[in-house]
Amino acid sequence: MIVRWQAVREAARGPVVTHALIAGCCVVFLLGPASGLNPAYGTGEDLLSSGTAYFRRWGVVPDELFTDTPRAWLTPLTALFVHGSWLHLLGNMLFLYVFGAMTEERMGRAPFLVFYVCTGYLALAAYAAANASSDQTLVGASGAISAVLGAFLCLLPRARVTSLFPFLFFLPLRFPAWIVLLFWFALQWVAAHRADSGPGVAYLAHLVGFSLGFVYAWGRYRRTTRVRRPVTAGEGDSQP
Repeated sequence: MIVRWQAVREAARGPVVTHALIAGCCVVFLLGPASGLNPAYGTGEDLLSSGTAYFRRWGVVPDELFTDTPRAWLTPLTALFVHGSWLHLLGNMLFLYVFGAMTEERMGRAPFLVFYVCTGYLALAAYAAANASSDQTLVGASGAISAVLGAFLCLLPRARVTSLFPFLFFLPLRFPAWIVLLFWFALQWVAAHRADSGPGVAYLAHLVGFSLGFVYAWGRYRRTTRVRRPVTAGEGDSQP
């Protein structure tokens, strides 16, 4: 009984918010049309039309965001839990799983949750402001997760993570977090400058989220929680 109670206490001290965010995104995706598993949305053309309506209802539409409609101002929050495909969901959740737990541990549960929601909201709003005439729907947690990556770079720059780089033949190699994350940021920067105005990946939201996360962590935690010795990321491996 004592052993079991200690195990429960250890689990309670774990990255509860990170796991809850992952679970929430997964549940929303499975219940939505993009998963293809909910018969309520139909099949074929019905599924496609239902998906379009679903994303416009819960996602960010830049040319509708800066209006007087209160519902539009809620969409940067709801969009954080909506994903457009299995690959979109799994990619975002992998990064959140790898980098969210240790960031949450450094910040604390409540501050981490507020940080995640606020930076994610601002990243999506910034993208919408930069593309105010676009009617393309924006969904996904990547803006908030990018902020987590930025905070991780500031707080745990020497943590070693396993990464797969295409130009190294996808060999699993361990690098300090600062190398992996700066490489990731550089890729987003290059992609953002090459992207057109059509639908696709919102690289600008990634850049804004990452910058917000780093600046916030640097200003709030640099004197108290930054880790100066090499540590190992214990929740998983990153794949840029």
